[in-house]
Amino acid sequence: MNKRQGYVNLAALMATVALICGGIYLGVGSFKKKPEVRTPPAAVPEWIGTWSASPVAAAAATSAVGGPSGRDGRSVRNVVHTSIGGTAARVTFSNLYGTEPLRITGASLAVRAGSGPAAVEGSLRRITFDGAYEVTVEPGGRIVSDPVVLRIPYDDDLLISVHTPAPGGPVTTHPHAVQTSYLADGDATRDETGDAYEERTSSWHHVTAVDVLTSQARGAIVAVGDSITDGVSATPGANKRWPDVLADRLGGRYGVLNQGISGNRLLEYGRGPSTLERFDRDVLARSGARTVIVAIGINDVLRAPHAPTADHVTAGLTELADRAHARGWRVIGSTLAPCGGHPRCTASAEAERLKINTSIRSGDIFDAVVDFDAALRDPYAPGRLRPVYDSGDHLHPSDAGFVRMGTAVDLAAL
Repeated sequence: MNKRQGYVNLAALMATVALICGGIYLGVGSFKKKPEVRTPPAAVPEWIGTWSASPVAAAAATSAVGGPSGRDGRSVRNVVHTSIGGTAARVTFSNLYGTEPLRITGASLAVRAGSGPAAVEGSLRRITFDGAYEVTVEPGGRIVSDPVVLRIPYDDDLLISVHTPAPGGPVTTHPHAVQTSYLADGDATRDETGDAYEERTSSWHHVTAVDVLTSQARGAIVAVGDSITDGVSATPGANKRWPDVLADRLGGRYGVLNQGISGNRLLEYGRGPSTLERFDRDVLARSGARTVIVAIGINDVLRAPHAPTADHVTAGLTELADRAHARGWRVIGSTLAPCGGHPRCTASAEAERLKINTSIRSGDIFDAVVDFDAALRDPYAPGRLRPVYDSGDHLHPSDAGFVRMGTAVDLAAL
């Protein structure tokens, strides 16, 4: 018996004694990464989000699977990364930006093998909708699949394959996935080898959420924001966005759901609807979530000379917090990171950023604060990102910067 196993056995023995004595029972689980916090597992399995992505826009006309007239007879194999595991999964498919019905005649779920489009042998499962293998999603609508019985690992990749046999108008996507997915001709949804998937895409198509049935995780945390949360400057396929780093620290105890959109603004339409407009759909509707980390506002500030004032941004952040509190959620707010050196980060924009950060740190808006500004700034030039944390454009963090952000979140505050 090794030392770690001895600790586990001792913990189990102590928990049993405590239970007999009428104390509190603490469950012991096994995880791929050592968690930094310990919480008791849920007594009854429930559906909790393990991955999500906000629908952003319709695919461009040149897309291989979409466009104004669509393309028929194609399959897309989306690669998504889990933050918690479970014994079954259900997938949400969206036609939010479609103008025609989305007809799906085949879909599947599998655990990814290696770094390509192949599935772990024996893991591929066909997805059904009310018991049927085919479904039509009306324009502007979405559908949640039947439960798929499959052991879902945490901190691992899943393959969600979708076949659309006929033109169906624009395809709802999440660009800037920072992940390679795959395309194939024909219905390749049951291709376990992945050999049919000869083309690549950098966007997620049709899928917006994966929930798992679990008694181990305690809930989910939603990160909502712009490109910095979306992770557009992270290494593709490496899962190094700051919400990924946070998920690693939580060790499978809580789902972490990334609802970042590159170019998104708090107050007005930027890329995708404003955070205020999409908050109920993209955040408050997430399965099993009761905590949100709000990291939005820098794109509003950088809109000079038409930028809103710090007071307007602060009022918008307060509205988000109030709406979440009305649902019984805990709200963590983040300060706006430095942008000095970026062409749009003018002196007036910097002044507004500092005013917003002062309001966020005051404690009058959020239940707790994660200070991304303090974590990322250069101590010798506080208005700029520290060079090691700068991706090169003086606005978006590097991989090291995302690690710093993910470790700056106080787990106790969650």
